[in-house]
Amino acid sequence: MAFDKSEWVPLTGLGHMVQAGEIKSIDEILSSGKPIKEPEIVDAFLPDLVDEVLDINMVQRMTDSGRRVKFRAVVVVGNRDGYVGFGQGKDSQVGDAIKKAIVNAKINLIKVRRGCGSWECGCNNPHSIPMLVTGNGGSVRVTLRPAPQGIGLVTGDIGKKVLELAGIRDVWAQTQGQTRTTINYAKATFNALKATNMIRLGGVE
Repeated sequence: MAFDKSEWVPLTGLGHMVQAGEIKSIDEILSSGKPIKEPEIVDAFLPDLVDEVLDINMVQRMTDSGRRVKFRAVVVVGNRDGYVGFGQGKDSQVGDAIKKAIVNAKINLIKVRRGCGSWECGCNNPHSIPMLVTGNGGSVRVTLRPAPQGIGLVTGDIGKKVLELAGIRDVWAQTQGQTRTTINYAKATFNALKATNMIRLGGVE
């Protein structure tokens, strides 16, 4: 279902500006550094976002009233064209945990700087990343290297899902740490993509 901006009641100043048409693009918001606190802001500019549930875990905690069980969902969202978000959510119901994780992923959305940083390719098309980047998540460290066209995503399944939704088609990845921990693996890959924005280069997205 397409997002209907007219039915949305903004709760923040940024939301009111978006609904009033004072802000023209999601890039304008991301470059300003203003925090996104309403997922509808992202929906207004990126209606083609898709979400992927990476992991659902049962979390148990002892309280004075007994054992409490919640579910933790880990989700990545993206439009396969340069925008990706990572989030997690907890709730006593699986469905609600997933919804919270999707909201969290949307408000943590980033734009990925893409390009062709591989000396073997040099095509100048935005199929890979422009330079080597590294990201950490818990005990996991992920290093992404630019790859020539046709190499594909040389990484594990969780890393592939994050990279695919970000619009990266070719990359070499090196991992360190406990990559079996889905949340840390996904977060480290996401943080590596976030690092592509640290250096501004000419001729790349």
